[in-house]
Amino acid sequence: MGNGSGTRLLRGLAWIGAVLIVVVVAGWWFRQRRAAAALQSERAILTCAVQEGPLVISVTEPGTIKPRETIVLKSQLEGRSTILFLVPEGRQAEKGDLLVELDVTALQDARVEQDIRVRNGDAAFVSSRENLEVVKNQARSDVEKAELALRFAKEDVRNYKDGEYPNQQTELKGRIALSEEEVQRKAESEKWSQQLFNEKYVSETELQADRLAAQKAKLDLDLARNQLKLLEEFTYTRQLDKLTSDVTQFEMALERTRTKSASNVTQAEADLAARESEFSRQKDKLQKLDEQIGKAKITAPASGVVVYATSTQFSFRGNVEPLAEGQEVHERQELIYLPTADTFMATVKVHESSLKKIYAGLPVRVTVDALPGRELTGTVAKIAPMPDAQSMFMNPDLKVYATEIHIDGGGDVLRTGMTCASEIVVARYEKALFVPVQCVVRANGKPLVHVRANGVTTPREVEIGMDNNRMVHVLSGLKAGESVLMTPPLDGTTALDRPAPIGDVPIPPRPTAEVRPNGGARPAGPGQGPAGGRGEGVPKGPAEGAQAEGDLKGPAEAPAEGGRPAMTPEAMARMKERFEKMTPEEREAARAQFGQRRRSREQPGAAPGAAPAVAPP
Repeated sequence: MGNGSGTRLLRGLAWIGAVLIVVVVAGWWFRQRRAAAALQSERAILTCAVQEGPLVISVTEPGTIKPRETIVLKSQLEGRSTILFLVPEGRQAEKGDLLVELDVTALQDARVEQDIRVRNGDAAFVSSRENLEVVKNQARSDVEKAELALRFAKEDVRNYKDGEYPNQQTELKGRIALSEEEVQRKAESEKWSQQLFNEKYVSETELQADRLAAQKAKLDLDLARNQLKLLEEFTYTRQLDKLTSDVTQFEMALERTRTKSASNVTQAEADLAARESEFSRQKDKLQKLDEQIGKAKITAPASGVVVYATSTQFSFRGNVEPLAEGQEVHERQELIYLPTADTFMATVKVHESSLKKIYAGLPVRVTVDALPGRELTGTVAKIAPMPDAQSMFMNPDLKVYATEIHIDGGGDVLRTGMTCASEIVVARYEKALFVPVQCVVRANGKPLVHVRANGVTTPREVEIGMDNNRMVHVLSGLKAGESVLMTPPLDGTTALDRPAPIGDVPIPPRPTAEVRPNGGARPAGPGQGPAGGRGEGVPKGPAEGAQAEGDLKGPAEAPAEGGRPAMTPEAMARMKERFEKMTPEEREAARAQFGQRRRSREQPGAAPGAAPAVAPP
């Protein structure tokens, strides 16, 4: 019995020991879980230290190497033509060397036909010119004849008034005077014959003869008087009116002749001008054909290395088809680039957000992909006043400006078409305070950062300068070594200071703004949050106190398996829509940051229960 009691005692002690062990282990496990949760919560709050040291504010853009002084040779033939001969690319051409020959068979056939038209036009022009001379001579002859007839008509009037009429009048008056004398003489003769007849000295026959003579003299006198009266009262007026009317008719005939002659001359001159214009037009067309045929052979205006224009041209569908013999080219198409010197430049496209920082004359550091380890220097020479049209066509929301950078030296190793990266140095500070750009946000129009000290986050206003897209220059408000949040809340709250429940991991709010060079903020694209930030649509954890300013407000996201939040279809649709509106550069940056976050989660020691990042569509 004693043994039984001892056994039960040992069993009881064993159970008590086991319970104590379980209690100890459970307490230890519970404390470890709280410590891990606290550590995980602290890790979820990403911070970085304010750095002090050299800072370079620059803008880096990819570009292409091109010759600085280049002669561009284009096709001058109208329409489309085929390349018959093409000099090999890269050959050193001397002045006068044949570079390109285009097919002009159709133009040569057209020239033969045009030459025939020119000859016909020349013959018609000569004929029209001779006809003009004939018309002018005929016109002068007709006018002179009409003028002579008019002059004769005027002379006839004057001759009648001053010559014929006075002569006729004088003649009739003389006849009247003679007739009167004859009547008187015949009357006296009749009287004497009557006396002699009465005295029987003459016969009755002789008396009758004297009487007839006296009567005839009276009739002649009456006739002369009637003729004078007729002349003065009728014939003179009628003849004068007739001659005056003839003068008027000849004046009108002269005017008609002059008008007709002038019209004939004008018509002949117009015909000559038309023939001359047609002849000149046909000659110009022949000359143009000769010029076009002459332009079929493109020669080098100066010495240089031959570069095909298609080697440096691109389109949104891909590279342009290389230039080759048998290929059709159109008018004004660029064919050959002929560098005339060993100086080069880099052409880059600067985003509109960086235009306020750069200007002509800034120094540039140029690295070429084909020349690893070698750095060239240059200067900003020219910034286009308008955005690049091709980039706007591909993406209307993307505004980039073509910029030319003149490179110092490098003529011995640089080649046209090489890919390069140009870092435009805007400012250089030997000693400056700076933080990542995503640490700075704006609240009420003022830039501020969230300083983390002793587990407490405090917003603080700062004065900032320019940034280089990675670091922003802090002018005042911070000290070197202070910790600031890399994912600060945009509304200025400190929701991260509140403790998170056990087993839950607080997820920092997604920043939707990035600092511009002037200290402003703009919405960031999906997946483009700074260093560890989440992409669009990732739900907030329970520790977040307020929704970030500018975030999309939608229905609450359903929790996924394991208690972690998951994306709803509406959030996924919003993320996809926003991703489609991003520029190509922002899409590439989003994909790169997503890959970085995925690799960081896959590394050992990653915080368990972290919210899964969602890849951009």
